[in-house]
Amino acid sequence: MYPEIMVIPMREELSRAGVQEVRSADEVDAALAKPGTTMVVVNSICGCAAGKMRPGVRLALQHTTKPDQLITVFAGQDRDATERARSYFGGHPPTSPAIAILRDGQLVYLMQRSAIETSTAPAIAQELTRAFDTYCAAATA
Repeated sequence: MYPEIMVIPMREELSRAGVQEVRSADEVDAALAKPGTTMVVVNSICGCAAGKMRPGVRLALQHTTKPDQLITVFAGQDRDATERARSYFGGHPPTSPAIAILRDGQLVYLMQRSAIETSTAPAIAQELTRAFDTYCAAATA
């Protein structure tokens, strides 16, 4: 684990964008028990999180369609919360960073580190907005 003082700016980058930080397994479970869509951002101290993932998430959140709720866990810092969040990812191998969308607690979308580190922030935002439109748009009657 890194000293908390080092990760504060990395935590705040997402919380300033409206992403709620959850730091325990119970908080993860409570968030994912709520109906609707939830984006789960597995934050990280790595360079691809700093230069690509967090800026991409911030850009995507400017889109009209968004998940009902936005949460983040910090890999390597909040281990219990991160492990619990990953337990909802349907057996996919754990990576950090990662971005998931769950509907009613069930995984419907996952962007793993391999996709993040080979993309740019604008490309990540474009892919996330596509996922928002696909999985988070309100159903019309």
